[in-house]
Amino acid sequence: MMKGTVRNREYSLERFQEYLQERENSQATIGKYLRDVRKFFWFMDQREEVDKEVLMSYKQWLIDNYSVSSVNSMIAALNQYLVFADMERLRLKRVRVQRMDIQYLEKELKKGEFQRLVRKARGQGKEQIAMIMETMCATGIRVSELKFFRVDNVKSGIVKVWNKGKCRLVILPALLRSKLLLYISRNRIRAGIVFRTRTGRAKDRSNIWREMKDIAAEAGIGLKKVFPHNLRHLFARTFYKETKNLLNLADILGHSSLEVTRIYASDGLTAWKKNLERIKLLETT
Repeated sequence: MMKGTVRNREYSLERFQEYLQERENSQATIGKYLRDVRKFFWFMDQREEVDKEVLMSYKQWLIDNYSVSSVNSMIAALNQYLVFADMERLRLKRVRVQRMDIQYLEKELKKGEFQRLVRKARGQGKEQIAMIMETMCATGIRVSELKFFRVDNVKSGIVKVWNKGKCRLVILPALLRSKLLLYISRNRIRAGIVFRTRTGRAKDRSNIWREMKDIAAEAGIGLKKVFPHNLRHLFARTFYKETKNLLNLADILGHSSLEVTRIYASDGLTAWKKNLERIKLLETT
């Protein structure tokens, strides 16, 4: 069994301190590491031999008495000491925990909240922002890509989007395409960009965000949750939950470097359309 020996603990700690100073660790870090190693020595009691058995017992004792973050912090300090003392092969593994970003969870927009936003917008006669939100959420596009939605490609059901020098296809689910065609007809948009300002320019991020915030306040939805890119997040989460197809999702979101010609040459378009129809984020009106 792999093991090491610590006979003169105070001398060993003095040398460990010098080692940390040579590595230019901060005084706070050095102080913490020394305290954590002393804790291990206390656990060892009168033992001089360090082996995997005592280390694993110590790890379990830490788990039983400290929070996971504290346990991992103390293990990190002890591992540094083991490296210093030529016992690197005895290093302990950190306690694995599932990462949970609380701030992200607080900003997570739910399907019901999205649909409430859309209903509130339409109830206030704000058809354009309602249609913008539905378009983004049903396709996963970025807000900067709305300008590629033109009358001709909405009619075709496929929008070519250029971003960062690459082109990808955005396939319109049947319900979204029908809604967009009705919106185009009602607003007598004969050609060009679908979502435009009164002066004919493409809508930009700032005015879309502002309109969404106004609607969120009226709908009683937390303002932290309501921003254009969160619609893309909702699409991605819902798509993956329904299809479990991560590769397909990466292509749809434009996270891959696949060329448009390869997409046309495969059966990808059929798969995309089938999966897009399954997620049902929009409501019929």
